[in-house]
Amino acid sequence: MNKSAFTEYLAEQMDSTKAEASRWLEAVIEGIHKNIKEEEGVKISGLGNFSRTKRSARTGRNPQTGAEIKIPARWAPVFKAGSQLKETVQKKR
Repeated sequence: MNKSAFTEYLAEQMDSTKAEASRWLEAVIEGIHKNIKEEEGVKISGLGNFSRTKRSARTGRNPQTGAEIKIPARWAPVFKAGSQLKETVQKKR
């Protein structure tokens, strides 16, 4: 399901317009981005935790040439699924 299909689904579930559902979805995404950036993270019961982690600098290899390259330290987004989501995925259709 892509973003526009999900927006349509939300509009149906909320009994509202696609435009309103789209604004709601954008607000949720913006809130997640903002709180991850500020190191607070977002915990949504029944879904999981959005956070960030520090990746240390390391040495890697260019797959085409085999030459060593330095990969700088960076922040990376992390999502850890909650127990309800894990159970849902395990249930048979």
